[in-house]
Amino acid sequence: MTTMTFEDAVARIIAARSFQDLAEAKNAETGTSTGNSAGRAYRKWAKLIHPDTVSAQRRATATDAFAKLSALYENRKKRIEPWGSGDIAELFADGDRLIKMPRNPADNDLMETEAAALRKLWADGDPRFRPYAPRLIETFVHEDEQRRRRVVNVLERRRGMGTLAEVEGDLGVREAAWIWRRLLVAIGWAHRAGVTHGAVLPEHVLIHPGRRGLVLVDWCYAGHRPAAIVRARVDHYPPEVRDDRTAGPATDIYMATVLMTRLMGSRMPASLRRFAAGCTYDAPRMRPQDAWALLGEFDDIIPPQYRN
Repeated sequence: MTTMTFEDAVARIIAARSFQDLAEAKNAETGTSTGNSAGRAYRKWAKLIHPDTVSAQRRATATDAFAKLSALYENRKKRIEPWGSGDIAELFADGDRLIKMPRNPADNDLMETEAAALRKLWADGDPRFRPYAPRLIETFVHEDEQRRRRVVNVLERRRGMGTLAEVEGDLGVREAAWIWRRLLVAIGWAHRAGVTHGAVLPEHVLIHPGRRGLVLVDWCYAGHRPAAIVRARVDHYPPEVRDDRTAGPATDIYMATVLMTRLMGSRMPASLRRFAAGCTYDAPRMRPQDAWALLGEFDDIIPPQYRN
């Protein structure tokens, strides 16, 4: 198969009337199918003509071609169904995919953090627990008409789930038990893989009550030195994040406990209040460090029929 040259790629991009023309051309060249491959095609074209990868003599031509490529992709994105807004990004639904694009290019580092965290979870985490986080399908750089570049993450879309931010009123012990248990499993899985989520907040926890499913999303704040916090939820964070911008397994345990305590409200039994108090000391060294070990303690407190 003949390798496409820089000149050929520029000519095809300039001549294209829509991004679909480019996607079909690239799929024909590589022998792949058209379905759900727009982001992959964009990345392949961008790699051929990206201004940062060509000689100085070709840079002006590459810049124009890259702008045209991005404009074609942008027009395609506008036809994709808006899905929602996150802390830093807009979300667009494309079949079984969610396209996550930051509103501000200054947040590209957070998108890169999310991509790195999800890759590490898939590489180093126990595969049995992968349903607790979204799968990263791909990530690429998009340039808009003003030539502002944004890092875009394409994630697996989980249908039929809602966030804990949508839960209103005091949560009963039965409902809280299965959510809390699964939340401890999710962060415990991440910690064993060497990843701290760093922002266990209501809008970052998806649940499916009928299937008792839970997914922990928005891994943009992951790591031991969070680059940012969600200002609207600053009262959910422990002191080490608010004051020193450090995080660890005890941080996630603290935030998960605060989340569940607030959801249960006045319906929280005394035994769980004592359990929660031990997880929310100001000093992280005084809190539990192992979410999976903590799960065993949790199961000793709740009624046996709730341990599922």
